[in-house]
Amino acid sequence: MLTTELMNKIRHIEIRTRRLVNDSFAGDYHAVFKGRGMEFDEVRPYLPGDEVRAIDWNVTARTGLPYVKRYVEERELTVVLMVDASGSGDFGSQQQFKRELAAELAAVLAFSATTNKDKVGLLIFTDKIELYIPPRKGRKHVLRLIRDLLAFEPGGHGTNLRLALDSINQILKRRSIIFLISDFLANPDSYRQQLYITNRKHDVIAVDLSDPLESSMANVGLLALEDAESGEIIWVDTASREWQRNFSQQTRHFNAAKSRALASAGVDQIGIATDQDYVKALTLFFQQRSRRLRR
Repeated sequence: MLTTELMNKIRHIEIRTRRLVNDSFAGDYHAVFKGRGMEFDEVRPYLPGDEVRAIDWNVTARTGLPYVKRYVEERELTVVLMVDASGSGDFGSQQQFKRELAAELAAVLAFSATTNKDKVGLLIFTDKIELYIPPRKGRKHVLRLIRDLLAFEPGGHGTNLRLALDSINQILKRRSIIFLISDFLANPDSYRQQLYITNRKHDVIAVDLSDPLESSMANVGLLALEDAESGEIIWVDTASREWQRNFSQQTRHFNAAKSRALASAGVDQIGIATDQDYVKALTLFFQQRSRRLRR
């Protein structure tokens, strides 16, 4: 049901993200994600400076005047937003929860795609496939995706990246661009192989969401921590130097293992925290990838 609060959220995200897309991201997106090739558009009279190789000799012979073939980029691409809706997304110690950040990032990417006349689809997953919306074009379709991201109540709480990747491989029949938006709070070994397979078939970009409190815990004495996905509650003594040292070490090791899994699959990683400006992170990604493609 569309409540007034939800409609206001959708409208706010649309206004903010469309402005960002129009100001910068649409051009960057177009430069980074090219079409599938060139297709014939028309023949037109030869103009000084045109390539001689482009001359259409059949039309030229028939009319007695030089004509050239004009080609345009076969632009239409398929973009799929794979969004992790597991329980850990309902966490955020800063301005917004990771789930809200995921919805706004998805909106930016969706509007960038539809502005370039590409099709956009959505797959929401937890430890099961929650919702799949086939790729389509247009503003109304993008608004529906945003609405479902904000309003959807998942049935599962855990994370199964392997299942999500296997499912999208079965669904998509043609090469697509996949933005995998998740906090990747799962054993990297559980999805490493499927990620590699998926990236060979498609172009996968991992959007890795995090919150500062997940890697740096302040000294607040005894603290009850609840796992948002399993519901397990543990008590920790944040004043303990040993606990702080172990917590920092485990966090570093996990993040390193995650980065290795993404790198070994050949997947680009965009790290975005809830206390950071995602505009800078996305802009940097587009710039770096564009430079790499030009080499």
